[in-house]
Amino acid sequence: MWRSTPVEDIVAVEDEMDVVVGRLMATTTLTSGCTTSTTRLRPSERKFVKLPAILRYFNRIDDDIRGFNEIEMGSEAPKSVVIHVTGFKKFNVFATNPTEALVSDLRNGFAPGVSLGSCTVLETAGDGALATLYKVLESSVSSENKSGSEEVVWLHMGLNGGASKFAIERQAVNEATFSCPDELAAADCPEDGGLTRTRETVCAIDTILEFVKKTKGCDATISDDAGRFVCNYVYYHSLRFAEDKGHKSLFVHVPPFSRISEETQKQFMVALLEAIALSC
Repeated sequence: MWRSTPVEDIVAVEDEMDVVVGRLMATTTLTSGCTTSTTRLRPSERKFVKLPAILRYFNRIDDDIRGFNEIEMGSEAPKSVVIHVTGFKKFNVFATNPTEALVSDLRNGFAPGVSLGSCTVLETAGDGALATLYKVLESSVSSENKSGSEEVVWLHMGLNGGASKFAIERQAVNEATFSCPDELAAADCPEDGGLTRTRETVCAIDTILEFVKKTKGCDATISDDAGRFVCNYVYYHSLRFAEDKGHKSLFVHVPPFSRISEETQKQFMVALLEAIALSC
């Protein structure tokens, strides 16, 4: 059973929490059901304070502080987003690859809270693209924010010569049996399981599509087939890397400039980057 404790016995607490203890000495709190009332103590009553009351008082303060911290954490600003972007050089009959121009034209400042980590143009070749890709991927890990306050996203842009709209790719397949030779004449090199193995992006592609299509008016769709060429090959490796490092990866196919003008595609890039940032 707790005993009545003279106030002088809690001098150590009073030294650290003078205001709080002084208030506790001057008042007593009575609780009945859901009603709480506070009564001031007469000077003659202040020399003794119930120790359980003191403990309950400080426990209540601790609960209030923790509740406040939880509210504050829940209302924190979203993480800053760092987006690394890649495109490809020319390939096949296309002397100019739109993604090379789009990636080279990117600048910072397109959306609040978003920054470009890197802009890289890859060879349109399995081995050639992969070597550069992994070099850039690894460099992002060594330089990323260790505090965990950044969301890292890899955005890969590729050309679909027969397309008439933008395609946000949901997945990549572990298959590199290219239907036509790449620019370095690379052969297929399947790995990481069987040829039917797929990896899906964790990006909120439905949200991204809705933003670029309904909010920005871009002609876009979601695709479940990134092909079996270098685009799919790079996407698969990027998805695997992103999963291992806690990053996100997304691939988007664009049409030739002859189908959708360069200016319109640049506007789409800005909308896409903004959509990715908002969805993180």
